[in-house]
Amino acid sequence: MGGSGKTSIAKALFNKFYHSFEDKSFLGSVRETAKDSKGKITLQERLLSDILKPTKVEVGDANRGIVVIKERLGSKKALVIVDDVDDVDQLTALAIRHDSFGPGSRIVITTRDRHLLELLKVDTIHLTQEMKDEEALELFSWHAFQNPCPDSGFLELTRRLVAYCGGLPLALEVLGSALFKGSIRHWKSTLKKLEKFPDDKIHKILKISFDALSEDQKEIFLHISCFFVGMDNKYVTQILHGCGHFPDAGIGVLLQRCLVTVSERNKLMMHDLLRDMGREVVRAESPKEPEKRSRLWHQEDVIDVLTEESGTIRIEGLALNLQRSDTKRFRTVAFRKMKRLKLLQLNYVQLDGDYDYLSKQLRWLCWRGFSLSTIGNEFLNEQNLVSIDLRYSKLEQVWEQPKLLEKLKILNLSHSHYLTHTPDFSNLPNLKYLILKDCKSLSEIHKSIGHLRGLVLLNLKDCIMLRDLPKCFYKLKSVGTLGT
Repeated sequence: MGGSGKTSIAKALFNKFYHSFEDKSFLGSVRETAKDSKGKITLQERLLSDILKPTKVEVGDANRGIVVIKERLGSKKALVIVDDVDDVDQLTALAIRHDSFGPGSRIVITTRDRHLLELLKVDTIHLTQEMKDEEALELFSWHAFQNPCPDSGFLELTRRLVAYCGGLPLALEVLGSALFKGSIRHWKSTLKKLEKFPDDKIHKILKISFDALSEDQKEIFLHISCFFVGMDNKYVTQILHGCGHFPDAGIGVLLQRCLVTVSERNKLMMHDLLRDMGREVVRAESPKEPEKRSRLWHQEDVIDVLTEESGTIRIEGLALNLQRSDTKRFRTVAFRKMKRLKLLQLNYVQLDGDYDYLSKQLRWLCWRGFSLSTIGNEFLNEQNLVSIDLRYSKLEQVWEQPKLLEKLKILNLSHSHYLTHTPDFSNLPNLKYLILKDCKSLSEIHKSIGHLRGLVLLNLKDCIMLRDLPKCFYKLKSVGTLGT
């Protein structure tokens, strides 16, 4: 089951034995990564790049990736951890089998599905066990007291709370962190609350920690659980700041309380039990009428609300993440009443009608596969936009006339293969991240890029038609570049 410590065990194994292997890779969050349309390719490239360091390998296509893994890694003695797998196709994409790598290699797979391991005919299956009482007491104490044993006067309460967690590491960590520096009275109140509602006790344990957050921290947690799991921490921080939150402090608290983690690649991660708890908090706002909730992410709910055009002013965030092969079309009038909408993801969605219906409160617009060749004058007049992500768009030019977007910090047009030149940046004075990776037809960067004093990242990797940058660009002192 989730939260039983599989990932922690996998990390411990990796940390213990990686010194014995010249070639190694820890592939974490496989299930979550594979959900993305190019997730399997991402996993393949991570595996190849980890083992073939410093060479960075790109495969472009999942089928080709399998061939490259077999050819390049087949003779390597490697330690490979594949964490949180839920589909045999994920292992197939990584060419994982008994003879994947050279003699002496070790492959460890973590999953909730024993049948998946049996299909693969693995050598050994190890079932995670509930922690022993004293081990559970020590883990809980480290989080509640920052010591391996309870403080004076807390021993009996600690034993009762530990017993309630049933030896589940995630529950022990989250509940212990929530009670850190709490009074005996607070501890007793927490235990009483848990014992009063015995059903679905893991959810109740996790929600104890959520309930202890400030209002701003709760909003940040719910935004992450519904929309931002797996996104770059620095980008999420910019977006949340633009929404009026205090993400530097807020995410720091969530990290302290084991409610989120940050991966080695700086991605915001959240255990799926915690993610589901957050989403259940939102669902409970209006169990039978999704249009009256603050956030919508479930595909069926979003499609129903957009089809029926039943959106309300209560909706602050909406995400519909379709695949390139889907052909869903909606009318823009469906957004007419969503006046408070700040977070919008419409990947591979087609919209018909007047774009003026979109909320003027938008901070985050993620619309991969955007189908227009240019952004019309009536669109993107949202002055509060902080992040625009139009990856895999069909844009030939970004917009007909320059847009004044003073709050825009992130512009990602990667993989827009028809884009020939960048926009004029004069009206984007606070842009910090400009990502143009794999814009194969891009041949010109507007000279106004030299005025972007706050620019910290310019990614031009695989922009094969681009020969040079404007001379004024080289006067910028704080920018880092990729692919130039």
